[in-house]
Amino acid sequence: MRAFFAAALFLAFLTGCSPSHEGAPTTKVVVDTPKGPVTFMVEVAADDAARKKGLMFRTKLPPNGGMLFDFQEEGLQVFWMKNTPLPLDMIFIRADGTISSVAENAVPYSEDPIASSEPVRAVLEIAGGRSHVLGIEPGERVHAEIFNNAS
Repeated sequence: MRAFFAAALFLAFLTGCSPSHEGAPTTKVVVDTPKGPVTFMVEVAADDAARKKGLMFRTKLPPNGGMLFDFQEEGLQVFWMKNTPLPLDMIFIRADGTISSVAENAVPYSEDPIASSEPVRAVLEIAGGRSHVLGIEPGERVHAEIFNNAS
């Protein structure tokens, strides 16, 4: 059995496959935009281990996919792109579900800090450039279970 597992890992390494993300909890997030509401189906990072790994090592992300980092309470948050090959938009969200700030097109693999400008409850990471295309800006509302305003 160990030999089979080792062989499977070796094959995944050789073929450049991303680690499996099956079984990760997902949730629906709706962002109000000037073009109308946009629905994202995202993975939830609600514990330290999931938040630490985030979207590292991912080579694909659906246009309306991503990850919602739930910190359970407000605080200043700092992110980086270490081990992340995809450009990402980071949407910093207050506890009431309003967007505080948006960091667009974070540079892949960069270890430069990307910080919230004020305490936030959550951060939504989506494909780089999507927030610009959709018109997502500070002040817009995000609807999700964690903000008690799911639609």
